[in-house]
Amino acid sequence: MSTTARIHPAASTVLSSTIKHHLLRPPPNAVVFRTNPNFVRRRGTIRTLTVAAAAPFEVCAKASVTVPNKLGDCPFCQRVLLTLEEKHLPYDLKLVDFGNKPEWFLKINPEGKVPVINLDEKWVADSDVITQVLEEKYPDPPLAAPPEKASVGSKIFSTFIGFLKSKDPKDGTEQALLNELSAFNDYLKENGPFINGKEVSAVDFSLGPKLYHLEIALGHFKDWSVPDSLPYVKSYMKSIFSLDSFVKTSALKEDVILGWRPKVLG
Repeated sequence: MSTTARIHPAASTVLSSTIKHHLLRPPPNAVVFRTNPNFVRRRGTIRTLTVAAAAPFEVCAKASVTVPNKLGDCPFCQRVLLTLEEKHLPYDLKLVDFGNKPEWFLKINPEGKVPVINLDEKWVADSDVITQVLEEKYPDPPLAAPPEKASVGSKIFSTFIGFLKSKDPKDGTEQALLNELSAFNDYLKENGPFINGKEVSAVDFSLGPKLYHLEIALGHFKDWSVPDSLPYVKSYMKSIFSLDSFVKTSALKEDVILGWRPKVLG
């Protein structure tokens, strides 16, 4: 059995262009058996057969502004990391200080945005593109959902932002968010507990981090929470947030609050 090294956000460090981690790497095309207790319960299998990458993926993500060497508050970065975690793919996390973006990062991606991942010796940006490529190259375990489910809950994030930034309690932004959450609640009641049924999927890993930001930001800035009249949404959030992969890749509450503060204060 070959072994891969894996770097998690809690143990990651901010790297310069000349600093690299020395990782134990499997031989090319190695077949690796991995065991994950949560995965066993959810998938009903003892071992998962995964074709390992020749080396850990290099992933650039936003760094915390409150605690050194911690992952920052980007839900799109978390989406990519969730995908890597759930597919049991090793990665080398490079945390980027957004207050002072280093030259090595801007050379990789002149737009200065994250997430960015090194795939086949090419740096690729955009969480939509990254997760799609990972699904195609590493289909086991499968995370793809049917196309008709890809848009489920897709308007929640934008209506959340509208309500968060609103300074007029009568402008309808709260109701717009409630309407989207209610529609999602009805969907989960008939199709849940997750968007693709009994198993978590890529759609959940896109929506989950956004709901995490919603819960923290609205709770802090507006003393608002998802109402008890939407029990399926509340249960969904609790289930997603408690996944081992989610706990490992989620931002600190303080970082989420600081990240949204400029948008709230204008």
